[in-house]
Amino acid sequence: MSDRNNQTSTRKLESLKSLIEQSRYCVTFTGAGVSTLSGIRDFRGKNGLYQDVNAEKIFDIDVFDEDPSFYYSTTRDFIYNLDEKEPSVVHRVLAAVEKKGALKAVITQNIDLLHQKAGSQRVIEVHGTPQIHRCRTCGWTMSFDEAAKIVRAGGIPRCAKCGSILKPEITFFGENLPMQALREARAEATAADLMLVLGSSLLVYPAASLPQYTLEHGGQIVIVNNMPTHLDSRAILCFDELADVFEYLEAQLAEGWLG
Repeated sequence: MSDRNNQTSTRKLESLKSLIEQSRYCVTFTGAGVSTLSGIRDFRGKNGLYQDVNAEKIFDIDVFDEDPSFYYSTTRDFIYNLDEKEPSVVHRVLAAVEKKGALKAVITQNIDLLHQKAGSQRVIEVHGTPQIHRCRTCGWTMSFDEAAKIVRAGGIPRCAKCGSILKPEITFFGENLPMQALREARAEATAADLMLVLGSSLLVYPAASLPQYTLEHGGQIVIVNNMPTHLDSRAILCFDELADVFEYLEAQLAEGWLG
């Protein structure tokens, strides 16, 4: 339905604004591209983590089981410094639109907690979360803040009860997605008459199938991503630049958009 070009025209931006205004049930699906504006590297972009040697092993459960120090040492300056990162204009606008009642849920592939930091209330983390670090032997848990202090000091979080190494409740390759979160995400995608697909290459399944639930149930999708996706032809609007789109929406909010 929509062709992708390099221009973020005023007409297209106004169309997006109208779609959000007129939506009965708008949700958003966010990927790593959303957080690049906060200084966090994405995965598959031109400067993404997967350009680095061994980056694919960071979230491999077999590698973690064999040598958990690889995960903790590699992510020390990627995950365990999140307190230094601030929400981007995308995170801020989504939280503000939700507060005004025009956004029902944020479904995210991200594990950086920035949607919550921006103030979003309904966040569904389909790839898990670092908020909890759990002992896989006895179930004892540690908070992200506690674990981050240990990791930043060069250590590895361990269970206070049995001494086993803790694992964050991030979904690693080789593990199943958190089923409750996936069920909730599918329900929101099915209910949506409009889904904003933001900063996702739509390559990682099953999460990447969520926009199709919206389409299959009569909803529309808008895609904002700096690379083409396989669903571009089915989107009512496509944009390349997240910053352009969300700086426009932030300016509209400042002028009283959505009341």
